[in-house]
Amino acid sequence: MTQRVDLATVMGRLAIDEVITNYAVAVDDADWPGYRALFTTDGRVDYTAAGGIEGSAAEVADWLAGTLRPFSVHQLLIVNRRLRIQGPDGYPGDRAELSADYLSPRRHESGEELMSGGRYSFGLLRGETGWLVRTVSVHEKWRRVSAATDTGRPGIG
Repeated sequence: MTQRVDLATVMGRLAIDEVITNYAVAVDDADWPGYRALFTTDGRVDYTAAGGIEGSAAEVADWLAGTLRPFSVHQLLIVNRRLRIQGPDGYPGDRAELSADYLSPRRHESGEELMSGGRYSFGLLRGETGWLVRTVSVHEKWRRVSAATDTGRPGIG
């Protein structure tokens, strides 16, 4: 591969990393217009394996807004990202697949704490405006619910 191809791969990886980070931040900040803007026009999200819904990015954004509203604290951490960007000729392409683990601690307004973890699978497309999410699926691996506690500190714990 040439230096130009290597540079294109690095630039693609950085741009995709920014999209995934923006996904987590949009959920944390309840920025639903920002969440919707990360998707292609036909973008789909599947949260059914985590007890949620499957639908368009707009439908899932509305569902997340209602579902997360009673949580005074929530933080979505997306880590251990494994990314594949490749076209049919072995050079960087306009499609990417990313799988990443997540950890999601939350505190309900009642004081009850919920923590879950699992894996995201993202399908991304590069268009004229950059990389966008086309598909997302969530595979929850574990969940823990703790009774309300008051540690005197803000946040979880």
